Amino acid sequence: MSLYITKIEIYESPIKLKEPFVISLGPMDYAQNVVIVIRTNKGITGFGECSPFMTINGESMETCFIVAQYLAKILKGKNPINIEECSMAMDKVIYGNSSIKSAFDIALYDIAAQQAGVPLYKYLGGHNNKKMQIDYTISLGETDKMVEDAKKIIAGGFEIIKVKLGHSKGKDIKSIRLIREAVGPNVPIRLDANQGWTAKETPAILNELAPYNIQHCEEPIPRWDFMELPAICKNSPIPIMADETCCDHHDAKRLIQLEACHRINIKLSKSSGIFKALKIIELAEAADMEIQIGGFLESRLGFTASAHLALASDTIVYYDFDTPLMMVEDPVSGGIQYDKNGRITLPETPGLGASIHPDFLKRLKMTVVE
Repeated sequence: MSLYITKIEIYESPIKLKEPFVISLGPMDYAQNVVIVIRTNKGITGFGECSPFMTINGESMETCFIVAQYLAKILKGKNPINIEECSMAMDKVIYGNSSIKSAFDIALYDIAAQQAGVPLYKYLGGHNNKKMQIDYTISLGETDKMVEDAKKIIAGGFEIIKVKLGHSKGKDIKSIRLIREAVGPNVPIRLDANQGWTAKETPAILNELAPYNIQHCEEPIPRWDFMELPAICKNSPIPIMADETCCDHHDAKRLIQLEACHRINIKLSKSSGIFKALKIIELAEAADMEIQIGGFLESRLGFTASAHLALASDTIVYYDFDTPLMMVEDPVSGGIQYDKNGRITLPETPGLGASIHPDFLKRLKMTVVE
């Protein structure tokens, strides 16, 4: 008897943050996530999660909850191991909606790896041979608070910091100068402007930030202005990392052909999940381009999927998995563990190796397609 999907559960999963997470696109007090549970006729259950971001992928927890019901109806009865067919079926139902599609995609890969009897990273052809070390993010805010947050992060054992920018040229440069003075010369600093600068002012900002030993800068200008990125990249003393401009493999191909970035940040909620993320990785490998695996405000469930993916290619060398540490509760069983200095360890159990506590699921708004 062949494997097929019998039932899909859809959950709204809001989790309060310890303090507001602020970027140039606005503040967030909650992770507004959606959990997908796919059940099969052979008793194999897959878990997936997404973190929709209204200002980036145009989705919310509520829209994902609705669209998930359309996707669940088309996937019910399908073989979850045939992920390409399932991915194409979802794309035929509705354009875009990459975030909620990623939750289904992760659950499908969870089932496929369980069926194969191996951890997901092995199913993806990877090896658990990396020392994955994450950064910890400083929210955009007043300079004094950003400096104090930097000190606390380093005192807490983290060795890499990421700083959200996008206030103004003067304020952003001042913040980085004072953060660098506070943490010393050797701590890697990553920047993320979240489209907060104009194409005209960006070259000057990057040149003034260069003396502060910056590892890279994510998405400096508005995503729609990507044709300005080749000139910025060509003259930038700081490597430019594409984020909001690079959702799927079609975006990656365009950016690489334009020479519009030095590095790419893959987030499963942008790429529609692992299936299309692997296509981005293939393009980056061919271009000899380094990759960061990041995310939005997923719990450890979503970031466990990201960590498995991060082991699938040697071109993936940056890891941005810190937001679960910002939540007031952790609903995940199994999954990645955070060790000293921000190092990540992965479960070696078959599949994703992570699920959501049943007691937590009972508290959530949910619907079932069966």
